[in-house]
Amino acid sequence: MAEGADQEMDLLHRTHTCGNLRGPDAGKTVVLTGWVETKRDLGGFVFVDLRDRHGVTQVTFDPTGGNVLFTTAQDLRPESVIGVEGVVASRGRNTNKELPTGEIEVRATRVEVFSRADTPPFTVTDETTANEDLRLKYRYLDLRRRPIAKNIVLRHRIAKAARDYFDRQGFLEIETPFLTRSTPEGARDYLVPSRVNPGRFYALPQSPQLFKQLLMVAGMDRYFQIVRCFRDEDLRADRQPEFTQIDVEMSFADVDSIAGLIEGLLQQLFREVSGVEIPAPFRRLTWDEAVRDYGTDKPDLRFDLRLVDLTVPVRTRDGGGVGLFRKAVEAGGIVKALAVRAPNTLTRTDIDKLEDQVKQLGSKGLARAKIEAPGQWTLAPWAKDMDPHLKAEIEHLCAVNPGDVILLQFGRARDVNLHLASLRQTLARKFGMVKPGEHAFAWITDFPLLEYSEEEQRYVACHHPFTSPRPVDVEKLENAPGAVKAQAYDIVLNGFELGGGSIRIHDRDLQSRVFTALGIGEAEAQSKFGFLLEAFRYGAPPHGGIALGLDRLAMLMAGADSLRDVVAFPKTARAVDLMTEAPAGVDERQLEELRIRLKA
Repeated sequence: MAEGADQEMDLLHRTHTCGNLRGPDAGKTVVLTGWVETKRDLGGFVFVDLRDRHGVTQVTFDPTGGNVLFTTAQDLRPESVIGVEGVVASRGRNTNKELPTGEIEVRATRVEVFSRADTPPFTVTDETTANEDLRLKYRYLDLRRRPIAKNIVLRHRIAKAARDYFDRQGFLEIETPFLTRSTPEGARDYLVPSRVNPGRFYALPQSPQLFKQLLMVAGMDRYFQIVRCFRDEDLRADRQPEFTQIDVEMSFADVDSIAGLIEGLLQQLFREVSGVEIPAPFRRLTWDEAVRDYGTDKPDLRFDLRLVDLTVPVRTRDGGGVGLFRKAVEAGGIVKALAVRAPNTLTRTDIDKLEDQVKQLGSKGLARAKIEAPGQWTLAPWAKDMDPHLKAEIEHLCAVNPGDVILLQFGRARDVNLHLASLRQTLARKFGMVKPGEHAFAWITDFPLLEYSEEEQRYVACHHPFTSPRPVDVEKLENAPGAVKAQAYDIVLNGFELGGGSIRIHDRDLQSRVFTALGIGEAEAQSKFGFLLEAFRYGAPPHGGIALGLDRLAMLMAGADSLRDVVAFPKTARAVDLMTEAPAGVDERQLEELRIRLKA
C-alpha cells in the first residue's frame, strides 16, 4: 500500500466515476477507482489515465506527495486496478478537448493498488488491430474498450425503454419455460437430455410461440417478454445460436393494431436511446411488391433502385431472338433487369467484379448491355440478333438513356431475385446512395401462407402452422394452397428484418383445414401440438403477435457491423465460445447418468 494510503478506502465508497468530473468541480477532494489505461512517466510527474465504464480521468502524481506514493505510481502497469484519492484541479491551457473530463485532472494524495495486471494479450484501446478470435478469447478485456462497452450500455437502455413502454401500454412481462418439448419451428432444436426421464429430451425454445398463445387462452390479454431463444442453424454476421427477442402477443388484435403498437415502440426507443425522431406510420409493402421491385422481402428502402421484370415482353416475343431468355421463360423462370444510370458509371473491371459476386451466389454469369443510343447496345454480343421491338420495350421499361447500363439475370425466380438484390446493395454502396443516419422502416405484409417443398414433396408452413390465412383466401386452401396469403408481417429496417409475426388461428375448424393443407393428420397434430389444441377447446380469443430481434435492433442502432459487437459474450460463426471453450466434452460419468453412449 502506498504511503499515506487510507486503510479504509472502499471501492463501494468512491465519490465519483471516471466520467463525472468537470471544470466546476475544481477544489473538491474525490476518490476514483478504475483501471490504468495509460501511464506517462515524464520524470518530474507521472500521468495516469484512469478508466472505468463511465469514462477516463487524468490523474497526476507529483513527487512532492511522498516517495512511496510517487514510486507506486511509477510502478503501475496498464490494466492494473487502483483507487486514488486526490484534489480536482483545472488543467488550464492543457485542456484535452477530446475527453469530456478534459478540463480537469485529479492530483493524487493517496493511492491503493487493488490488483496488479500482467501484460494483456492485446492493447486495450478504442481502435485495435487485434483479430476477432483473440478479442473473443479474452472478451472481458474487449469489453473494456469504449466502443464495445458503449454498445452494451446502449443495449441495456433499449431493453429498459422497451419495458417501460409496454408497461405503460398495459402489458405484463411473463416468463416462459426454457426446458420444453421439441416442436417444428423451422430450425434445428438444441436438445437437453433428461436424467430423471431416461431416453427423453427437452428442447430449448426457438421462440415462446406456443406458450404465448396459451397465455392468451389464459386471459392474460397483453403479454411481452425480453427472452432468450435458441436455434441450431448456420450462423452469419446477424445471427447467433442464442439470441434475445422482444416477444409480444395481444388478444383481440389485428394487423393494424399490432403495427401501431410496434411503431410506437420503435419511435420511443429511437427517441429515448438515440435522440432520433422516427416518422410514422411506416411504409407498407406486400410481399409480392417487395420481391417484385427489390428482389427480397427485407428491402433496403434508403435508396430507390428498383428491379424491372422483363418476363412478359420476353415471353410475348418468344425470347426475342435470345435463346437463353426463351429457355428461361419456357422452364417457368423469369427475366429481370437492374438499370445503372449515368452519371454513375461502371467500367469493365467493375462489371467483372459484379459478375464474380453473383457467381459466388450460384449464378452462371451476368448479362450486361450499355446503351450507346436507342437500339444500339454494346457489351452484349447476345443482343446483336435481338428483336428490335423487344430492345425498344426493354429500354422503355427500364427508362434508360444513352450512357446507362442494364444488368440482367434470368432463370428460376428465387435465384434471379437473390442475385439482383445482392447487386442492388453493392451498387448503392459503390455510388454512395445511402446517407449516413438514415432510417427506412417498412412493413412487409401478405406473405405466402405455404410453400411447396421439393425435398418433402408437400406444402410446408412459411411461418408456422398457426398463422392465419387472409379471410379472402380461406376458400383456396383445398384447391390452390400455394396461392393463399397469410396475415403475416415483418418489420424491416435498412435491409434487415427486425422482427416478424402474424395473426394466429383461433378457430379449430380453420386450424384443421390448414393442417390438412400441410399434410398433417390428426394423430401427428395431437402428437406435436396436442396441448395447444386441447387449450383451444376451452375458449380461445382472436390473437396475434410479433417478435423483434433485440440483438439486431441494438446492432443497427449502434451502427455496428456484427451482432457480436452488441452481445456481451458471443459465439463465433462455428457456434464456439472461445473464452470458455464451449462446447466441450463431458465426464463419462455424466453420460452414464444420462444413459447416453457416444459413437466411436
